Amino acid sequence: MEVIRKIRERAKSKKATIVLPEADDDRTLIAASELAEMELVKPVLIGNSDDIIERFSALGLTYNSTKIRIVDIQKSGKLSDFTNEYFNFRKHKGISYEEAKSVMSSPLFFGAMMVHHQEADGCVAGAVSTTADVLRAGIQIIGIEKEKARLISSFFLMVFPDDHRAAPGRALTYADCAVLPDPDAEALADIAILTAESHQQLTGEEPKVAMLSFSTKGSAAHENVTKVQKATEIAKQKQPDLKIDGEMQFDAAFIEAIGKRKAPQSDVAGKANVFIFPNLDAGNIGYKLTERLASATAIGPIIQGLVKPMNDLSRGAKPSDIVDVCCICALKKQS
Repeated sequence: MEVIRKIRERAKSKKATIVLPEADDDRTLIAASELAEMELVKPVLIGNSDDIIERFSALGLTYNSTKIRIVDIQKSGKLSDFTNEYFNFRKHKGISYEEAKSVMSSPLFFGAMMVHHQEADGCVAGAVSTTADVLRAGIQIIGIEKEKARLISSFFLMVFPDDHRAAPGRALTYADCAVLPDPDAEALADIAILTAESHQQLTGEEPKVAMLSFSTKGSAAHENVTKVQKATEIAKQKQPDLKIDGEMQFDAAFIEAIGKRKAPQSDVAGKANVFIFPNLDAGNIGYKLTERLASATAIGPIIQGLVKPMNDLSRGAKPSDIVDVCCICALKKQS
């Protein structure tokens, strides 16, 4: 798919270092091998080097020490410093030093600390770890970019086959599909602004943001509709140049003829490429319907709102999914 190819090409030019904490998972090792061989990013695996190299061999992969770095937590010389720092982060929560050391011995938290210390440009995990664990490491170690968002959210890049009837070769962005169960109007506005920025960053397209609802321009009255209306106005106030409109139903946002009929004054209706769902029920169902019934490739969930990139994976992720999320992580690295 052209969109994915371009993302990989652009990632390659960034020469980013991405830490992969889940080195005990074969999919991660296969992805690391591909990332290294194609020089898309420089992968850093966390774990016992002998075990990892042995597993590479068992999988029929070649380990190249110049292209793939292995960090053994116990031998790294960093555990004591990282533990002290984490203890100071969290001692107000009543954590003991031994508890802090146990946490920092976790590859997930150790990897996040490497990103925090700029020893890696980003971190990708979630093939084994839960989203909650990935977010916990990201929030506690890397922190929220509070100037842009009050809360962490996520998006999926939905990439359609070149021969798709309704969206041939297109990439649409859906949010939030994995993190916030029921964002209020202000949080929904922040999600819209961050997702628009991510869409442009990854696809190069001007974002056109549809704030989704079961109502289009007042066709129904309900508190859930009011929330989306308020969120749209907040986003417009925060980002006056952003093309954003709502509330609107998906068909009005996506199909030009319906958009013209239901929202004739809108410059987004029928042209949207960023879709903001009103809650997690709608977002999660929407992306999975699109993936399964429309044969779209769902890349994500991509976490947004952290100071530095730390991205999640579906636990059903394939090695190619890990590769693509690492490339997206590279594109979101700080210059």
